[in-house]
Amino acid sequence: MIIGEAPLPDYCVFILRFLIFAAAHSLFAATGIKGIIARLCHGEPRGYRLAYNLFSLALFGWVMAAFRSSSVLYFAPGVWSLVMYLGQLVCGVILVDCLRRTGAGDFLGISQLGSGRAEGPRLVTDGYYAMVRHPLYLFSTAFLLLNPVMTAQWLLLTILSAAYFVIGGLIEERRLLAEFGDEYRRYRQQTPFIIPAARVRRPHSP
Repeated sequence: MIIGEAPLPDYCVFILRFLIFAAAHSLFAATGIKGIIARLCHGEPRGYRLAYNLFSLALFGWVMAAFRSSSVLYFAPGVWSLVMYLGQLVCGVILVDCLRRTGAGDFLGISQLGSGRAEGPRLVTDGYYAMVRHPLYLFSTAFLLLNPVMTAQWLLLTILSAAYFVIGGLIEERRLLAEFGDEYRRYRQQTPFIIPAARVRRPHSP
């Protein structure tokens, strides 16, 4: 990317691309935008969630295509690299479990291609959701941090992603409050945001 006569440094291109990705990812997930699309199409298209995910994946690939030749800042030697890979595997298993609890088909956009949801939305407060309100963001950040080969690109990705997860979590909470009302307010009072506490009171069953 070139502004004026001098090309931007690779890390600046990476940051700009990530900001574009974050803006687009948030914009097309916003309730207002989805409402506009639903009015134009006389109902939200069944393939919207799947198209949104595919678009986000392609855009993220465009982000990662920048700054690929970044220097290695550190690498975990010997057995420590295996420990960190094992930690990433554990984070991956936890993330899959979180998606299973909230509905992987809905998250991926596959369920919407059929008849849609079989039942109304349900607030999930068990499992890792009893530890923090946004375990997907917590364990995604942990996955990034546990990379045994830390490059400048990966470090930037980790920092930017962590900041975006916090902002995205705050935005998501507004939607959840509007959707679940007092039920979510009680859950929010009992459960930490992203960083787990030493003790977590499990939400009471309604």
